[in-house]
Amino acid sequence: MNCLLCHSSYNPIASWRQLLFLEDVDVLCPRCRGSFALIDGRLCEMCGRPLDEASPSPCADCLRWQEDEQWGGVLVKNRSVYVYNDWMKEVVTLWKFRGDYAIVDAFRRPFVHAFRQSFGREWHIVPIPLSPERLYERGFNQAEALARQLPFPSFPWLARKHSEKQSKKSRRERLETDNPFFLTDCPPLTGKRIVLIDDIYTTGITVRHAARVLGEAGAAEVGSLTLVRA
Repeated sequence: MNCLLCHSSYNPIASWRQLLFLEDVDVLCPRCRGSFALIDGRLCEMCGRPLDEASPSPCADCLRWQEDEQWGGVLVKNRSVYVYNDWMKEVVTLWKFRGDYAIVDAFRRPFVHAFRQSFGREWHIVPIPLSPERLYERGFNQAEALARQLPFPSFPWLARKHSEKQSKKSRRERLETDNPFFLTDCPPLTGKRIVLIDDIYTTGITVRHAARVLGEAGAAEVGSLTLVRA
């Protein structure tokens, strides 16, 4: 096989689990797979940030969110799969900004595992939308691509107004941004538990903006699952 990222040839080693459960072999060579850094160990109970043993949980950022009259309780938790190391930055650029959609296949197994570990079938999956202008520019929505890797249906209950890219804004500018999300045609959300899907958790303002719209519509709890924790 050829590695999905470096395109070098390699011989995937099939495990008994793959033979018994008909799992696909890894689409990445061992070197590329080993360059990702999974988030594990002790985490902030709210945002999923890796913590050392001496750090309090929730972390200082999450305490500020919770103490804020506007944002406290809007998002019950975030969990992420990978650390945003230099290797992941290169892969995200190739996938998200250069349009190599197939790279999402490399994330399927760890993303499904994270979903099952922290959420589950009782949660309704809602990918973070792109504006029509950004979708046209990029060619696909990376959050929808991740949601499709999960073994349950996702729901397009949110839409998004066009605005400047979040990656071009400072932390303060992100926090001061008007809420770009609004509900589309969706069933009553009263009592529903919803997990938002996105690619990167940076400041947390994007998922909180989306969570606020869903919460105001009656959702009982809103969490988020992202591929990367910056």
